[in-house]
Amino acid sequence: MANTWLPPAEYVDTLPRATAYACLYFTDTAGRPFQLRATYQTRQWQWPGGNMDPGETPWETAVRECREETGLVFTGEPRLLAAHFVTDRGEDWPANHIGFIFDGGELTDEQIAAVVLDPEEHSEYRLRTLDEWEREMHPREFARLVEIDRARKTGATVYVETGATGA
Repeated sequence: MANTWLPPAEYVDTLPRATAYACLYFTDTAGRPFQLRATYQTRQWQWPGGNMDPGETPWETAVRECREETGLVFTGEPRLLAAHFVTDRGEDWPANHIGFIFDGGELTDEQIAAVVLDPEEHSEYRLRTLDEWEREMHPREFARLVEIDRARKTGATVYVETGATGA
């Protein structure tokens, strides 16, 4: 079989589709993960972040989305905690979804008190221990939280896959 070279635009059309998101993972000074309650998704709890805009890097996305969703202006350096791959989510979202979870560090009491949520996206934020989060989250989502928290504590970057029903 002879190799057939395709022009880049045609070749790209043959590749699987994917979208990308980026977010920041925060804890308070006691190590309790900070999460936002979404008003518009089936995944109830999430970290400040969202889908990448054209021309944006994952890091730029995470910082922008954090500011838009919480009012917090993050000035730290990028430290990747995890890459997250979500398989095809069905007809409603006919593409894989790739995520970049960055370490946002510890929020002080003053920073937490200054959080201002966009009510169209999030109804509240919470800080909970992992044991408390386990009681509030779907098991697949909680497993992802545990992996991200472990990455933060160990300094290792993790890779997480989530199936269509856990997205």
